Amino acid sequence: MKQLIAPSLLAADFTNLGAAVEMVNNSEADWLHIDIMDGVFVPNISYGFSVVEPVGKLSKKPLDVHLMIVNPEKYIERFRDAGAEYITVHYEACPHLHSTIQQIKSSGAKAAVAINPHTPVHLLYDVLEDLDMVLIMSVNPGFGGQKFIYRSLHKIRELKHEIINRNLATLIEVDGGIGLQNAETIIKAGADALVAGSSIFKAENPSETIHRLKSLGKDTIIV
Repeated sequence: MKQLIAPSLLAADFTNLGAAVEMVNNSEADWLHIDIMDGVFVPNISYGFSVVEPVGKLSKKPLDVHLMIVNPEKYIERFRDAGAEYITVHYEACPHLHSTIQQIKSSGAKAAVAINPHTPVHLLYDVLEDLDMVLIMSVNPGFGGQKFIYRSLHKIRELKHEIINRNLATLIEVDGGIGLQNAETIIKAGADALVAGSSIFKAENPSETIHRLKSLGKDTIIV
């Protein structure tokens, strides 16, 4: 399977989100990544339903909604109604993680769990068979434009090895500090989906950058 590319709307020009969504619609991107921040779980606030709902109507790509919030279980159905195809919650924000995963699935969305850079992947092994995707944060969540934490490659390889051993279809998504300078290394470590924000939306030609990310090889997976 060719790697999936999910441009992160957080890095787009907020004064012209419609144009940003249209660019993604007309590109080779697979998903549109939406970061929801509450200023509590992470030290930043992004946007809420008043933005996600119209974006969902404009987007021709599936919405990949990443909830960087406390108490995400309160909002899952509404994000699904707004068009979320994937809903990602954080391991660190969910004391009843299995229940929250089942709630996402019951809403009709695909369930994903994100882990912060300090969280080991083995903490997800008990729920791995229930997940459609794991999101490995390769920066500290809350702000775009950060540098990739290269220790994340070890986590990607470890998780890919576990997924293969169990013969699961769980995807590995990686988010943070990804660009053309390191994307191929991340793909070869075992990533299935790449979230890229600044490297796409700040590029001179965002559509061409998406094309180049999509065209990178995945011939040798390191496990």
